[in-house]
Amino acid sequence: MVAFGKKLKERSIEEWQEYYINYKLMKKKVKQYGRQIEVGSLDSPHLRKDFSRMLDHQIEKIALFMLEQQGLLSSRLQKLREWHEALQDEPDISQISNLREAYRSVGQDLLKLLLFIDMNAIGIRKILKKFDKRFGYRFTNYYVKTRADHPYSQLQQVFRHVGLGAVVGAISRNLHELQNNQGSYLSIYDQPVVPLQDPVVDSIKNAVDRLTHSTNFLNFMAQHALIMQDEDLLIPQDEQADQEEGRYHFMSLLLNLANTFLYMVNTYIIVPTADDYSMSLGAAATVCGVVIGAMAVAQLFSSVYFSAWSNKSYFKPLIFSSIVLFFGNLLYALAYDFNSLALLLIGRLFCGFGSARAVNRRYISDCVPLKIRMQASAGFVSASALGMACGPALAGLLQTNFKIYNITFNQDTLPGWVMAVAWLMYLVWLAISFREPAREPEETSTSNEHNSAVQDGNMEKGLKNPLLLASDEIEQDEEDDGDGSEESSEDSRKPANSFVAAYKLLTPSVKVQLLIYFMLKYAMEILLSESSVVTTYYFGWSMSSVSIFLFCLGLTVLPVNLVVGSYISNMFEDRQILLASEIMVCVGILLSFHVVIPYTVPQYVFSGFIMFVSAEVLEGVNLSLLSRVMSSRLSRGTYNGGLLSTEAGTIARVIADATITVAGFLGQNMLLNVTLLPSLIICVGSIVATCFTYNSLY
Repeated sequence: MVAFGKKLKERSIEEWQEYYINYKLMKKKVKQYGRQIEVGSLDSPHLRKDFSRMLDHQIEKIALFMLEQQGLLSSRLQKLREWHEALQDEPDISQISNLREAYRSVGQDLLKLLLFIDMNAIGIRKILKKFDKRFGYRFTNYYVKTRADHPYSQLQQVFRHVGLGAVVGAISRNLHELQNNQGSYLSIYDQPVVPLQDPVVDSIKNAVDRLTHSTNFLNFMAQHALIMQDEDLLIPQDEQADQEEGRYHFMSLLLNLANTFLYMVNTYIIVPTADDYSMSLGAAATVCGVVIGAMAVAQLFSSVYFSAWSNKSYFKPLIFSSIVLFFGNLLYALAYDFNSLALLLIGRLFCGFGSARAVNRRYISDCVPLKIRMQASAGFVSASALGMACGPALAGLLQTNFKIYNITFNQDTLPGWVMAVAWLMYLVWLAISFREPAREPEETSTSNEHNSAVQDGNMEKGLKNPLLLASDEIEQDEEDDGDGSEESSEDSRKPANSFVAAYKLLTPSVKVQLLIYFMLKYAMEILLSESSVVTTYYFGWSMSSVSIFLFCLGLTVLPVNLVVGSYISNMFEDRQILLASEIMVCVGILLSFHVVIPYTVPQYVFSGFIMFVSAEVLEGVNLSLLSRVMSSRLSRGTYNGGLLSTEAGTIARVIADATITVAGFLGQNMLLNVTLLPSLIICVGSIVATCFTYNSLY
């Protein structure tokens, strides 16, 4: 991996060299500050003041050059506008073609300016993070707070590229107008707009989206998958096409998405009947928490070994997963006739050990071409959401009771039988249709040089998006913090080789985002897992009614993400949506408490929908921010950022399900309030933590 300082030097525009951030100087200054503090010749106030002044100078240099270039582009566009107006009076096909090329030429120069801004924005973020890491200060929080909201903010000029929107609009509008629209008078401002097929405009749009972190439905959905599309504008796309050749296979992608769908169905199909199944085996209804949570407990371990296994193969772990899930569901179904709660739990543990979601993510990240990776990531989330909705709905349809050869088929056992058959059919399909992607020789040699158990993840080197969780742009926070030697620099870029090493790379901002992810998964698991017990106790709902309620909750996932991803996320900053969503989750939790007697269906349903929908919105924004603040060393290898997030969410589910079972000993009349109280405490804590790190999410 190439250090950022070297990338900055290689990819900067030669004639603009003097206007880039002097990253090398800033880095040396940070090291100098470190030595001065060690000998006691510099105190904290002077350190902050001196570094702020130096960074202000660098940002001012960048901002003024940006304004100068914007002025030059605007002058050229003004001349082209006059030319355009003259052609409207006396149209000339050859002149129109020349005018179109002139606008494209301006667009190419605008792209250069956008790349200039992008590299400098990365440099500013990196040097701030390096300063915080070196001295343990919350300097980024101070600097952003004092600069970003100032009426004369130059930081805003760099990070929000103020004024460039007018230039982008002028180029896009005029090229659209010059396009042959066969008599149409629609412009770019009309809906529906006539598509403008122009590579320059497409490149500009991608660049602007990258700089503004603007998003759309596919982007927002993909964030939930922990598979972020790396839109690195500095790497030619043809290089990526060569790297991806021979690795992508549509049917293999479809099999991964089918695996995701079936696993989510398998997870939630038992939720409406888990309490009834537990009671039929002589246990309390609230033991359903242990039954549901057993799958999550096993997933804590399966996530690690599947993540490591996917460094070497995709086909073998998927085969293993299908076999384990088949036997797990078989044991779950047979527990009824054996009258064994232990067999029931073992079956669910087997299902958890078969969780191959890490493999599914890894396949999309490594093998799907860049041009469709965002769609594939969104497909992963859609498959998960559909499975989450279909699981309870399918359980509601399995309302029957009969025996074949003394084997019972009823509403409790049929979910196990149905899923066992489904996994058997999937196993046959997998064996016939899956194609193992080609492995690059250099990846194998790279992985052999490191600890093969944990560092084979370097095989992703060179891919467009090597991350299960995208690192922000091309940032490597730790690229050269060593003593300057090649060995030290190389060691500082290696992936984490254990959970302890990964934890040491977590900054306060990352820890807060993981806490938020833990909170939202905990709250959602409490809502879903205890729904059958709570609704039966308070409202006398049947299993079918519970299934419909959970099905309706699952159906909200895609529409909510469509609205947030296409509209709300383009109107507000991610950190603003994050804080607002946390507050709404807290409101949903508060409204769910049983305080007013009697406890009514509208109160439960309304508060449940608020909590669930807000948590869904929060998840996408949370993972988007997590990908931007997490160290790039957590983007590779077995112990990557995606695995850490998955483990945080899985631990939350395990604790939530255990809480339900423990609270059951206090009686079902206390269950709701007792389980909601930890959710409220964690939620309030995450809101407070977010406020403390709010400016570092800028």
